[in-house]
Amino acid sequence: MTKEHIVSAFDRDLEGIQATVMKMGGLVEEALRGAIKALETGDTELAQKVRKSDRSVDELDLKVKHDAARILALRSPTASDLRLVLSVIEISAHLERCGDYAKNIAKRSIVLAENAQIEGTVPALRRMATFVLSMLSDALDAYIRKDASLAEAVIERDLEADDMYNTLFRSLLTHMMEDPRSIAAGMHLHFIAKNIERVGDHATGIAEQTIYVVTGALPEDDRPKKDGTSITFKPSDE
Repeated sequence: MTKEHIVSAFDRDLEGIQATVMKMGGLVEEALRGAIKALETGDTELAQKVRKSDRSVDELDLKVKHDAARILALRSPTASDLRLVLSVIEISAHLERCGDYAKNIAKRSIVLAENAQIEGTVPALRRMATFVLSMLSDALDAYIRKDASLAEAVIERDLEADDMYNTLFRSLLTHMMEDPRSIAAGMHLHFIAKNIERVGDHATGIAEQTIYVVTGALPEDDRPKKDGTSITFKPSDE
C-alpha cells in the first residue's frame, strides 16, 4: 500500500469517527427536546420513547470508543491528528452523559404527569432547556467548523445557564417552604433543572475540546461556577 493510500484511509477513519459523534449529538438533542416536551404535555408515551432511545446513544458511544482505539492502535497518530482522536473520545463521553440526563428528565416527567404542577416552573424549565440546547448545538457546530471563537462564546454562556438554574431553584425552594404538599413535585422539578444545567456544563466541555483541537491546549479552568443551591446533586441519580 502506498503512502498516499495510507493517508487517504486515515482521513476516512477520522471522518468516520467524527460523523458518528455528530450522529450521536443529533440523537441527544432530539432526546432532550422530547423529554422537555413530554414534561410540558404530560405525554408519558413520548417520555418512554425518550428513555428507550438512550440505548442508541450508548451504542454509538461504544462505537466511538472502539473506532478511536482502532485508530490509535493501527495509525499511531501524532500532533493535531492525535488531538482530534482524543477530543472525539471526550466529546462522545460528554454526549453520553447528556443522553443520560435526557432519560432522567423523561423518567421524572412520567411521575410528574400524575401530580399537580408548581405554577410557572415548567415554562421556566423550557426556557432554560432551550438556552442550554442552543449551547450544545453551537458547541457541536464549533467543533465541526474548528471555530475556537464560537467555542469561547459557548463557554461564556455557561454562567447565564447557571443563573437561570439558581433563579429556578430559589423559586422552587420558596414554593416548597410555603406549601409542604408541593415538596414531592418540587424535588422532581429541581432534579430536572439540575439535569438541564449539567447539559450546559457538558456543552462547555465540548467547546473546550474544540479549543484543544485548534490550539493544542485546554482553556484554563478559572471560570467560577454560580451554583447557589444547598442541595447536593448526585450525577448517579439517573
